[in-house]
Amino acid sequence: MSKKSDEAKIPKGRVSRFTKLGGMASKIAGNVVAQGVSELAKGNRPKLKDLLLTPGNVKRVADQLAQMRGAAMKVGQLISMDAGDVLPEELTELLARLRSDAKSMPKQELTELLEQQWGENWQSQFIQFPMQPIAAASIGQVHKVITQDLKRLAIKIQYPGIKQSINSDVDNVAGLIKLSGLLPKDIDVKPLLKEAKAQLHDEADYLLEGKRIEQYSILVDNDDAFLMPKLEKSLSTDTILAMTYLDGEPIETLVDSEHSVRNEVIEHLFRLFFKELFDFQIVQTDPNFANYLYDHEQQKIVLLDFGATRDYEVEMAQGYLDLMQAGYDQQRDNIEDLVFSLQLINHKLPLQVREVIFDMCFEACEPLYTEGVYDFAETNLLQRLRDKGMALGFDKSYAHTPPVNTIFLHRKLGGLFLLAIKLKAKVDIRALFAPYVNKTIITEPSP
Repeated sequence: MSKKSDEAKIPKGRVSRFTKLGGMASKIAGNVVAQGVSELAKGNRPKLKDLLLTPGNVKRVADQLAQMRGAAMKVGQLISMDAGDVLPEELTELLARLRSDAKSMPKQELTELLEQQWGENWQSQFIQFPMQPIAAASIGQVHKVITQDLKRLAIKIQYPGIKQSINSDVDNVAGLIKLSGLLPKDIDVKPLLKEAKAQLHDEADYLLEGKRIEQYSILVDNDDAFLMPKLEKSLSTDTILAMTYLDGEPIETLVDSEHSVRNEVIEHLFRLFFKELFDFQIVQTDPNFANYLYDHEQQKIVLLDFGATRDYEVEMAQGYLDLMQAGYDQQRDNIEDLVFSLQLINHKLPLQVREVIFDMCFEACEPLYTEGVYDFAETNLLQRLRDKGMALGFDKSYAHTPPVNTIFLHRKLGGLFLLAIKLKAKVDIRALFAPYVNKTIITEPSP
């Protein structure tokens, strides 16, 4: 693939971005009609879903949203992660593509942006500033640079117009997905969309993320398993985030490493998750594998990207601690009570639906009540939960959306589980949780 194909000018303004979506919808509609006529001529009676989700249409939607980036791309990521258990497989597959597809800014656009933020002589601050990014995502792209004083920095640069487009993009993309008819009618995505907007505004505030980096660095400062970048305040703005560049390989490449390394990495990450929720009440909720690197030389995990870091109230943290302990002790009756108190479900649901959800919550605690190491390579837990979730997702009696902080927490935990499966780790999760048994959380979130 040529370098040119990795670049795309970002449409700015509500009208131009809406037009992009409208043009895409028109092309898809034209393809549906043409394909439908062709199938009818053959004597077939095709379903609308089959006409919508042709390979060409799937690629068109994913490519268009990837070019628009920002909320247009991120809302697909959020819905695919949060409702993945109840979406049709084809739509989940389409949205999942957005977790990796992104285009970088054209060099001229990048240069203009840097001049606006750092002034016309911005290049004098660097010995090396490659215009080609080392990574491009939904909100910004990252460049590896060397400053005049020989510091190696990672510079995250936000795409222009992203902040202004967040609300309209979320609404437009949600509308497009709704019009497709592929989203089950009983899924209430309004709370998700509202929170998607709030979360995206936070992620687009690089000054806020800079504060989160400093805050989180203090929390893990004495933990030898992890490395954190240091904020470079002199070069950071509300749309540029500068921090030390840390070496490391993508975490998923450890699949070829020794069993001991893979097991240790997953052990540390689950241990950190328990500390985040039960000790810090501050959780980095983005489950993207790209947020972790592994430094083989130092044998440490590099933690990256704190835009999705969220504070959790002590009451919710205690509720999850109690829920996990009920699973740890295999006390299903206690789990039922805690599921209600955490607002995971409500009392209006039919008894048979509630029973299925209780079973799912208890089953999800399997790593906690399993004595000894839990073999992520052999488990089929996710498939079991997905099968039950699919059945609930299309049951009209189940139309409940839990608190948004709960959804983000589940995303993080689900992401860790998927990484553990990918690395085929064997970890004693029960032993990692043991220090929190019978604990009462009394501390407030750290400042």
